[in-house]
Amino acid sequence: MSSKLFSPARLGSIELSNHIVMAPMTRSRAINNIPTALVAQYYGQRAGAGLIITEGTSPSANGLGYSRIPGIFSQEQIAGWKLTTEAVHAKGGKIFIQLMHTGRVGHPANLSPEAEVIAPSAVTFEGQMWTDAEGMKDYPTPREMTKADIESTIQEYVQASKNAIEAGFDGVELHGANGYLIDQFINTQSNVRTDEYGGSIEGRAKFLLEIAEAASEAIGKDKVGVRLSPYGLFNGTEIFETIDSDYQYIAQKLNDLGIVYVHLVDHSSQGAPVVSPVVVNNIRAAFKGTLILSGGYDVARAEADLASGQADLIGIGRHFISNPDLVERLETGAELAAIKYDLLYTAGEEGYVDYPVLAEVEN
Repeated sequence: MSSKLFSPARLGSIELSNHIVMAPMTRSRAINNIPTALVAQYYGQRAGAGLIITEGTSPSANGLGYSRIPGIFSQEQIAGWKLTTEAVHAKGGKIFIQLMHTGRVGHPANLSPEAEVIAPSAVTFEGQMWTDAEGMKDYPTPREMTKADIESTIQEYVQASKNAIEAGFDGVELHGANGYLIDQFINTQSNVRTDEYGGSIEGRAKFLLEIAEAASEAIGKDKVGVRLSPYGLFNGTEIFETIDSDYQYIAQKLNDLGIVYVHLVDHSSQGAPVVSPVVVNNIRAAFKGTLILSGGYDVARAEADLASGQADLIGIGRHFISNPDLVERLETGAELAAIKYDLLYTAGEEGYVDYPVLAEVEN
């Protein structure tokens, strides 16, 4: 039987070498929040993926909640990312940047002095996070965003999208998942607003939809995707009563905008509940663009979902960390290398660009 997974694919107007997407994964190697030649080496090594989606990259100083995550709002960051896009394109790959504002999932110790932790509501995320300067620290209570804050943050996403194209990216993914700022607006646990950006799904989805529309107008709707994680429980989000119909509404509105893809992630392989088949089917029915599914895929399941039309592309994350030539290994059935979990978020080359490819292993 012929394989669809390893055959060429299309994403809007872009030709992809296969149906495999390298899913976004935070790696914390952007010293001073600027991607370096080391970051370019990492992504260049993995250019065998049909499409790479970068780690979460902040559109503003307020969104840099974690240690050493990159931004795309300064000229230094744009120049740094050009190294990555050039490295990937030189090997025939395609790459989107994921725009991720951490919102309440941050700490002032990880931010510049003029930045602050903001969110749709002043609802604290219970727990602690790592800061390079002060070690583990409790999450602070975020400042509730004003209407002016919301409008300026939308414009930050728009400018970041323009900056991404300047840096050579093929498009942008708006991170509406995993309990970060856009998802904080969608989720009823973190959004208790009573104005036009709260309450019903029409209010809670408004922030996402306004960003998606404005970004599409700025760089083209064929260069804008959105990641969603219904049933994900990261960063204090909850499963709420209207979740199935709410995500169908979001998918329909994104379809109306004409963006190029929806990236739907299932975190059940990491302990979250399985994404309801109702949600997946509703999104598949409502959204006519490309649907990327990710979460615990192996080759057999990927081929099945592609063959059935359930998915158009398949996202794979963790295996790409320790297998820069993952596509070749999956296609040949070669053994996969294990991840050095203690080095996931450290600052150097080890556990980042030092995983060997098959030819090096066999020699």
